[in-house]
Amino acid sequence: MPVACDPPSICLLRLSALGDVTHVLPLLHTLRCAWPDLTPTWVIGKAEHRLLEGVRGVHFVEYDKRSGLAGMRMLRKTLDTRFDVLLQLQVSARANLLSAFIRAGRRIGYDRARSKDGHGLVINERIPDRPGIHVLDAIGSFCEPLGLIRAEVTWNMPITGEARNWARAQWDDDGRRTLLVSPCSSHARRNWRAERQAALVDHALAQGWRVVLCGGRSALERATGDAILAALRTHVGVLDLIGKDSLQQLPALLERADLLMAPDSGPMHIANAVGTHVLGLHAASNPDRSGPYSDRRFCVNRYDDAARRYLGKPANDLKWGTKIENEGVMDLIQVDDAIAAFERYRSTLA
Repeated sequence: MPVACDPPSICLLRLSALGDVTHVLPLLHTLRCAWPDLTPTWVIGKAEHRLLEGVRGVHFVEYDKRSGLAGMRMLRKTLDTRFDVLLQLQVSARANLLSAFIRAGRRIGYDRARSKDGHGLVINERIPDRPGIHVLDAIGSFCEPLGLIRAEVTWNMPITGEARNWARAQWDDDGRRTLLVSPCSSHARRNWRAERQAALVDHALAQGWRVVLCGGRSALERATGDAILAALRTHVGVLDLIGKDSLQQLPALLERADLLMAPDSGPMHIANAVGTHVLGLHAASNPDRSGPYSDRRFCVNRYDDAARRYLGKPANDLKWGTKIENEGVMDLIQVDDAIAAFERYRSTLA
């Protein structure tokens, strides 16, 4: 399909989550490369908007998930236009219902294999069906029905000078490498035991690294951070920043680290977007689908072990995207697994 000379009016619908909205940024880059004058509208969640509010050339429209149908009706009044194209980038029941309140001629959604919760009822076109690809690549393929080929994967993650100044003020540039530890996912069963995280922190400290704990203000994140600190052999060289940064400051904090250790979570994908390597902890989810996009060499991958133990079959026999969020699944990851991944990263620094 030839690309139109004038940009179409495009609405993107992706409400959440923090990690997944970073996967949309390369798609935006492709659209803007094709149509430099394009100003797409993006219907997005409130927290996700705070993370990306510095992105230029996009008209963000917030939808508060707590507002229910009243918020959907308000959205329809706010979007008092008919778009040429709706890119329906989320398949949850809420997102599918919300999309029905957005007027658009072409309504492009996921292939049948990725569809669920009535997704097929609110779209009239689908992206190509490509099994076994990363979430970012699936989102990136939404440009293809528009006659485009995805440009190079570029995030252009917005980070303000003020946020970078805050991150620089947290520790001195004394030559030490920095391991950032973000211990929690929004899904508790993706989280690794605090005492095992502490063992990896002790190992990093013994190698002369600085360790910084980060996370949000939830009770779980604070409790997990406290449990890590309690299990450490020493607190020398450890900085606790849990609950002390904002969503605008988080990318700057991640950018300043050499390596991030985290489960499958938003900080993992934000770190990848700003160019920081990730020691990902995977057993509940498949890193080839939802791990750090750019480089998974330093991930711990026990997903196949989890598939065999909890589902009775190898990972290759599972439907792509299957989550194995069973009680105790992350216990399949041993301390030695994380230390080996950390040492794989250290070996690249020689």
